[in-house]
Amino acid sequence: MLHITDAMVDTLVSTDQALQAMHRAFAAFGAGEAAMQARERTDAGGVKLSTLGAVIPAQGVTGAKVYTTIAGQFNFVILLFSTETGAPLATLDANAITRLRTAATTVLVAQHLAPANARRLFLCGAGVQGLAHAQQMVQHFGLQRIDVFDPYAPNGLEARLAQLTGLPETQIRRVAHTQGVGEADIIVTASRAKEPLFNGEHVAPHALVAAIGSSLPHTRELDDALLARAQLIAVEWKKQATSEAGDLVLADPGLSLAGKLVELGDIVSGRYAVSAQPAIRLYKAVGVGLEDIALAGVAYQNYLASQS
Repeated sequence: MLHITDAMVDTLVSTDQALQAMHRAFAAFGAGEAAMQARERTDAGGVKLSTLGAVIPAQGVTGAKVYTTIAGQFNFVILLFSTETGAPLATLDANAITRLRTAATTVLVAQHLAPANARRLFLCGAGVQGLAHAQQMVQHFGLQRIDVFDPYAPNGLEARLAQLTGLPETQIRRVAHTQGVGEADIIVTASRAKEPLFNGEHVAPHALVAAIGSSLPHTRELDDALLARAQLIAVEWKKQATSEAGDLVLADPGLSLAGKLVELGDIVSGRYAVSAQPAIRLYKAVGVGLEDIALAGVAYQNYLASQS
């Protein structure tokens, strides 16, 4: 059976294709034409095994992502099947797919929820996901400034971001605290924080905040002040977000967040009409199988095309 490596994914799938794949997948899910399998976690002796998946008949694929978490490190594999014959099509390393699909989904959200003419990004966390988000955000929105808060990032971060985004290094600034979030149009939190990273009262009244760093119910990156100020909270899938996202699970029950939750499929399809008035909007990601299988399908189809 075919095996597609992370290196192959990086050559087979562009960021534009990843964005298109996320749009199609969430539109299909919102229309009831695709289904997801919620994440299941099992652990013993410090080793965690997680699985999640999706069925996307319009794309001709179904499958599951399986991954281990050991000492905070993740390793992912996807098994892809045909929805026409049920036969296995390929296995894929999924570190590259996870990186691409997570940032692409945030870009998709931002296309609908970010303020017009956004120019400034505040990035909390400059690991794999933080760098991928900066790259794709600049690519799709023409951002002109990035402030980065990450006490653990290595030296040379500004040069690395400049290389990835194409921005001059002078327009990228590493900061020692998060007080500058109020100057940002888009804020991305891609950290492993267990407590809120900044005071939500400081966020600009038009900003989009995308919290993508945790899918654990006991950790959070955003505080209740920000949740209270938000006009809406976009999520990939309510079923998974309300059980996994600590930002929601740990929130004060008095905030009544259920009325603010909107699934991305409803936003993409237009079933939920986003107000044209400036407002704080949040996106809380946990990572869903729909994203993984949709992008794995694109990688597989592009591989077949490259061989013909």
